[in-house]
This record gives sequence, C-alpha cells and structure tokens, in this order.
Amino acid sequence: MITKPRPHLIAQALSSLRPLSLYTVGSDESINWIDTVQTQPTQSEIDAEIIRLASVYTAQEYARKREFEYPPLTDLADALYHQSKGDETKLTAYLAKCEAVKQKYPKE
Repeated sequence: MITKPRPHLIAQALSSLRPLSLYTVGSDESINWIDTVQTQPTQSEIDAEIIRLASVYTAQEYARKREFEYPPLTDLADALYHQSKGDETKLTAYLAKCEAVKQKYPKE
C-alpha cells in the first residue's frame, strides 16, 4: 500500500527526474514549477520515481547497517603500518572484524 507522499519525497523525486531544476514544494504537496528550461514531470512520473527511490533505499539497508559496525579506518591504517613491518596480525584481525559485519548484514 502506498501512502500519500510527503513534500520531501516529492522534492527528492523531482531532483532525481530533473537535476538542477527550479521548483518549490509546499507543505500541502503542491508543486510550483519555476524552471523555464526543463519541463515539469507528470504526476505519474513523480509517483513512479518515488517508488523507484524507495526501492533503492530499501535495497541498501544492509550497507547502512554495516556502516556503523565496521572497525574504524584508523585501525586499518595501523594494521597496514604493522604489515609493512612484517606483522600481519593486526591486518588479519581487522579483516576478520569486517568479515563478521558482512556476515551479520549480508547483501540480499
């Protein structure tokens, strides 16, 4: 079931369909098309783009969850330094932590 879009979803769809276009979206979801170069998308184009963008967002849920659980890049930098000195221990541990996050939140 599709609920009525909020103004920011309409704005995202318009920006996606007509990059750099000029418009405003009111709190009542009315569109004031200001752009004189690009044509305003139809309501069906806007609705379809909102659905497409929601699908893209949903498909990337695993990536959003992974982002906060990956070990910090400073740990990777430290591990690479130690690797350059012949010690693989920290890099192996870092990669194992990354793999654990990937297993916890797999791409679906």
